[in-house]
Amino acid sequence: MSSGSAPPITPADETDAPPVQVAPGDGGRPHWGTVAGIAVLFAAIVIAGVIFLPPIAVGAALLGIALIVLLRRILFTWPALLFLLAATVMFIPARRYALPIPLPFALEAYRLMIFIAIAALGLAFLFDRSRRWRPVAFGWPIGIFLATLLVSFIANGMRLVNEGLATTALSGFFQLGVLLSVFFSVRQMLTSERMVMGFLMVLTWMAVIVAFLAVFERVARTNVFLMLANFLPLVVIRDDGGDAMRAGVNRAYGSAQHPIALAVMLCMFLPILIYLAKYAIWPRNVWNRRIAYGIGTVIVFGGIVAAISRTAVVVMGVMFLLTLLLRPKVALLLAAFAVPALLLAMFLVPAQVESMLLSFLDVDTLIASQYTSAGMTGAGRLADLEPAFVEVRQYPFFGQGFGSRIVVGDDANSFILDNQVLSILMEGGALGVIGYAIFMLAPVVMLLVYALRWAAEPRHALLAFALAVSIAGYSAALFFFDAFGFFQSFLVHMMLLAVAAWVVTEGSRTAAAPKPAWTPEAGR
Repeated sequence: MSSGSAPPITPADETDAPPVQVAPGDGGRPHWGTVAGIAVLFAAIVIAGVIFLPPIAVGAALLGIALIVLLRRILFTWPALLFLLAATVMFIPARRYALPIPLPFALEAYRLMIFIAIAALGLAFLFDRSRRWRPVAFGWPIGIFLATLLVSFIANGMRLVNEGLATTALSGFFQLGVLLSVFFSVRQMLTSERMVMGFLMVLTWMAVIVAFLAVFERVARTNVFLMLANFLPLVVIRDDGGDAMRAGVNRAYGSAQHPIALAVMLCMFLPILIYLAKYAIWPRNVWNRRIAYGIGTVIVFGGIVAAISRTAVVVMGVMFLLTLLLRPKVALLLAAFAVPALLLAMFLVPAQVESMLLSFLDVDTLIASQYTSAGMTGAGRLADLEPAFVEVRQYPFFGQGFGSRIVVGDDANSFILDNQVLSILMEGGALGVIGYAIFMLAPVVMLLVYALRWAAEPRHALLAFALAVSIAGYSAALFFFDAFGFFQSFLVHMMLLAVAAWVVTEGSRTAAAPKPAWTPEAGR
């Protein structure tokens, strides 16, 4: 070899570098002390479970531990946690099942997943130095709403204590905090656009599955979600529901607590499906994507029809009007597809369509139906207005105290309203309604401003607009059902709001270019 040639390349395993010192237990094999500790801990768990827990609970726990160990590289990731949280909310009906764990209260699956998400994020912020707090954008509307409820609680504190309702009110605050924590948890886990799109696609297809099973429930009169205890380690805590009727047929419940809640939840996904038909990352082929999400939209619409809810018509009407006002071309295109679908539905299920849509044309009958059973538990919404406003006049500004109204059970002290805004007025007063309006409407305004003014990329602008339409439709439904009592639809709203927070804070923005200074050359 000549002196001018490059020196030979030495393989990495033939260098003279000193060997790396490997500490005991750091190599490929686990240290014997670690293995022994895990074995002792596992044995202690098994013995304690056999002594104190039912055999079914022990078997389910051991099976769960085994699956966790086998799938630890998949399960212990943020996408997996998002998937499990979404699947629990979408597929396990709230207020029906609990985990077979002996506790003073019924531990429902959605609560456990929320607590796991909070704990995982807490540990990540403590031990992962690279993790930072993601901006939430909508923290101030939530803060204003909670502040108004807190003022109401303080103003009514003495009366609540005297009437023995202070604990009930605090429980209401805790439950609302658990529900709102989903927004913050999901937002902190959405760290990239790919994760956002993946989560949105998975959540949407879960809604399609729920809608398909709702249609199956309507046809076969069998609710698959009421049989989950036969396949999962769950115990039934409430064995009712599924028998509501309208237009002479049973209404589908799906995985929701009520047909109205099911219909509202499915309506929220219609704008998302239309957006994903254009910008989803799967299927990659544009025509396959349009066909797939077109079929999904038809299935979701079928699930809405199976629920037979007039509230769904109001929600879809608000969403269409908002689209017609701000994106008229999109609205007209949607109307061109919606009319044939509506005609087909009128041919296949005329009674349901008549009950949902055509009943709005008979105003006198519609109003009369809302005055039925005055003074009873299932009274119409208009029949509840007079007794509700009698109580509102007593506490007009600060209400009776949030969480003080009990509408079910032996301790019931009020009546069901089917109107979340009226419920807030009774409990939080006029101040609470103002805070609630800010909480619900501020995100819609912020999303529309971003979509129409600040978004640099069309995909981000359309996503913000779709989310704004979805949240606006949900806001319209608050006058027709108890949003805080139907957990699935409210949690879906929180998850979509978390996606909206990512769009507003981390989506593309149009850079405001500075205006050039005037020069003689520019003047000429």
